[in-house]
Amino acid sequence: MCGIAGYAGVDDPGILHPMANSMVHRGPDDVGVWSDSVEGVGLAHRRLSIVDLSSAGHQPMSVADGALCIAYNGEIYDFERHRRRLEARGVVFRSRTDTEVILRLYEERGLDALQSLNGMFAIALWDRRRRRLILARDHAGIKPLYYVLQGQSIYFASEIKALLVVPGIPNALNDGALADYLTFLWVPGEQTLLAGIRKLEPGHYLIWEQGRVT
Repeated sequence: MCGIAGYAGVDDPGILHPMANSMVHRGPDDVGVWSDSVEGVGLAHRRLSIVDLSSAGHQPMSVADGALCIAYNGEIYDFERHRRRLEARGVVFRSRTDTEVILRLYEERGLDALQSLNGMFAIALWDRRRRRLILARDHAGIKPLYYVLQGQSIYFASEIKALLVVPGIPNALNDGALADYLTFLWVPGEQTLLAGIRKLEPGHYLIWEQGRVT
């Protein structure tokens, strides 16, 4: 299952382990955190080992020069096909994971790589060269991803409760969303039952770049 969490626009590495550990049930096999205090970005991951059970599958995962770093939850069904094509172009892989394939696809195609992913996923990818954080979710919305904006910073996680361990994030009830839930038995759109906490909608991606979200 796995769980991801993190932030951008603030130097808060001490919150990564509490966020990750609030989701230990999503990934009991391993935990990893990564942060860059200069850029003000951090990623956390709880791992349920399924593809490549070795330590080579540890996340967050970076490319060799550190220009890209990813925390990912999900499964890319045809990653072996992408891998073979990339290897034919001379790309050398360090693991057998679909995680690394996503990194290499982004390295090759940028945001267009998201359109070629066939699977279920929630992705947080830091692009150091462009100084942007990308959050993405599969088209069917199988893998969850929530986020909250605080001024020019953003926090995100696979579960709302991981966001609630961050000091200052409110847990006030969203009355409008409650009315939707009582009517439809779910909350449509990007709203959640907590005011200020949003969900990334299925098939969408979000870009945080120097304090701005698009």
